Amino acid sequence: MDMLAVFTTVSSNDEAEVLARAAVERRLAACVQVEAIHSTYRWQGAIASEPEVRLMFKTSRALYPALEATLKSLHPYAVPAIFALPVVEASAEYEAWMEDAIGTGPAE
Repeated sequence: MDMLAVFTTVSSNDEAEVLARAAVERRLAACVQVEAIHSTYRWQGAIASEPEVRLMFKTSRALYPALEATLKSLHPYAVPAIFALPVVEASAEYEAWMEDAIGTGPAE
């Protein structure tokens, strides 16, 4: 399996739960980890610094397009950061669990 870790951020745990549940229910991610972070960024000409919630979706390269489309459709931000990093190595046991968790892909 060609594994990816896909990241995005939202402003609250409630928003994070919506994205996480949608991805797992649709079998677009085997697991989603959610953690509190603090972000500093430029937005509309000003520097902002705010608490955020980061999500990491554990998925496959084949499912990335469907996951990205789902995140964009549900994301509360006008310009969400959605990006993927390749997983270079993973234990065989974890990879097998992921394959079982996401199955053949998106659920109807």
